[in-house]
Amino acid sequence: MKKSLIFLTFLSISLLAGVKDLDIEGFEKAKAEGIPVIDIRTPGEWRQTGIIDGSHTIMFFDSSGRYDLNSFLSKLSKLGINKETPFVLVCRSASRTKMVGDFLSDKLGYKKVYELKGGILNWKRHNKPLKPLQAK
Repeated sequence: MKKSLIFLTFLSISLLAGVKDLDIEGFEKAKAEGIPVIDIRTPGEWRQTGIIDGSHTIMFFDSSGRYDLNSFLSKLSKLGINKETPFVLVCRSASRTKMVGDFLSDKLGYKKVYELKGGILNWKRHNKPLKPLQAK
């Protein structure tokens, strides 16, 4: 856990802001245009609140703060997402999406990374719908 926190602190301090915020209206427009939405929260979080309809659930950090970058990138690739493809990241409050998005953009060269500003909490504050996580 300590190692993950050091990594996250390093990311948040050292990287340029490569991920772009989308407010609710911008997010809904991107989603309507077919831009993939990737919910990076944990399975427990997905079950607790539900997910935004049409989003893809690909956990980045587990509940202990660990991550498997290669697995995450492989799952993105299986969705047809490459360094030129726009996509939107969603988490609880946008703190994880900011870190992950900046890393993907600034260190790995993904050019069109967006995040839902304020995450699921913001979505819920605007009384937007969530659907239960379906068992796979």
